[in-house]
Amino acid sequence: MTLQVPVEQAYADRALGEIATSLPGATAIFRRHKLDFCCGGKVQLGVAAEAKGLAVEALVAELNGLASASVRSAAPAQTGALIDMIETRYHAVHRAELPELIRLARRVEAVHKDKPAVPHGLADLLEYVHRELDAHMQKEEMILFPLMRSGGSPMIAGPISVMLAEHVDHGENLRKLDELTNGFEPPEDACNTWRALYSGVHKFVDDVMEHIHTENNILFPRFAG
Repeated sequence: MTLQVPVEQAYADRALGEIATSLPGATAIFRRHKLDFCCGGKVQLGVAAEAKGLAVEALVAELNGLASASVRSAAPAQTGALIDMIETRYHAVHRAELPELIRLARRVEAVHKDKPAVPHGLADLLEYVHRELDAHMQKEEMILFPLMRSGGSPMIAGPISVMLAEHVDHGENLRKLDELTNGFEPPEDACNTWRALYSGVHKFVDDVMEHIHTENNILFPRFAG
């Protein structure tokens, strides 16, 4: 007799990155529960949930709800098309959004400098993130992506390993943004500029997580080995 593995057990034993890649909408669940599916994408759901003190059964129930209603939306099969998507959906958007977020942060920190909840240092952190992320994207655009578009190279493992290490650093910066903005929750008396700032930073963090996930768990494995 063939034993059928329960769906719950299957999800609990699957890696976060694998679930995020195969189940549309799973990334929103992982972000809400602060489960790292990009840099921590190789960690099993059950292990990650236990480390966060989360009930794996509740997480699996949410994923099952998605699975029953979702149709898989695959990444572009052609590597060049996937890279095009990354450059337009993520690289260009990050570059367009960060300068405005820095401007908003400078304004909020100046106008509300005497309020206890003001995110002192947020503008400086965003400027640092801007420099580091732009340098990272330039390396991808000038070195790694051309190699991938040409079909790869025996030397491609080196640039990929550098990008993976830098993704870990970016993940740490995202955690700092989360902490500095109180989980992107402005105080009750926050002005519209303050609220717009936190909303924009939240969206930016979500986008970078999706960006890293797309590269770590979809693009880079195409060149493994």
